[in-house]
Amino acid sequence: MKQIATQLGTTFLAAIAELGYVFVLLLESLRWIFFGKLRHQPVRIAHVFQEAMQIGVKAVPIVAILCMAVGMMLAIQGIETLKPYGAQGQVIMGIAVSVTREFAALIVGIVVAGRSGSAITARIGTMMESQEIDALRAIGIDPVRYLVAPILIAMLVVVPALTILGEIAGIFGGGVYSSMELNITVLTYMERSFDAIRAWDIAQGMIKSAVFAVIIALVGVSNGFQVKGGAEGVGRATTRSVVMSVSFIVIADMIFTFFMTR
Repeated sequence: MKQIATQLGTTFLAAIAELGYVFVLLLESLRWIFFGKLRHQPVRIAHVFQEAMQIGVKAVPIVAILCMAVGMMLAIQGIETLKPYGAQGQVIMGIAVSVTREFAALIVGIVVAGRSGSAITARIGTMMESQEIDALRAIGIDPVRYLVAPILIAMLVVVPALTILGEIAGIFGGGVYSSMELNITVLTYMERSFDAIRAWDIAQGMIKSAVFAVIIALVGVSNGFQVKGGAEGVGRATTRSVVMSVSFIVIADMIFTFFMTR
């Protein structure tokens, strides 16, 4: 029992220390973003665009395909579930609300975490092992300003943008299948879907996507800065980053869904 209690205490203290480290990274990033110009060291816009290109633009095809597939899956399940009650037409509103409130932001978060969050951890971890981070500090460049702040800004811009794309793709995917089953045109389906969506539905997706963006950025960079043990350590940190990001995204999504639907 003593050994178990000691292990639990050690794990708890390590988790608190890591949470504090992540919080400090966030505060440092915000300080450089808002007050960097006052210190004549602004966050470079070129770095932000470079990160946005890697995180967002190159993820457009996979996000569109997956969200279309999810929309089509919702249409298949919804129509088959409502068919015994003769209420298949209600699937249009169900897909529109579900995709905008929930599924688009969740799919985008998971895709970005697996695709870009892992890449961020691997890049920073490799820089740590090759002592490039120490070299940046030696020449007077703050690693948080140079690496973390551009990633955070890019995430906050592209993840909500990808979520909007995912919402459109998801609704369209549901429309492709529903148009065949309900004998309506895709255009009619899209018009009914947009009529069913309210501003609060879209706002929920945007709020969630912004929170997911912060989670992915902070988990990715914090794991990268803590890499130890050479190439094997980089691999462990990358795996840990993806698992933590996806886990936190799902938990955060559950919490936000509970409070936003009250």
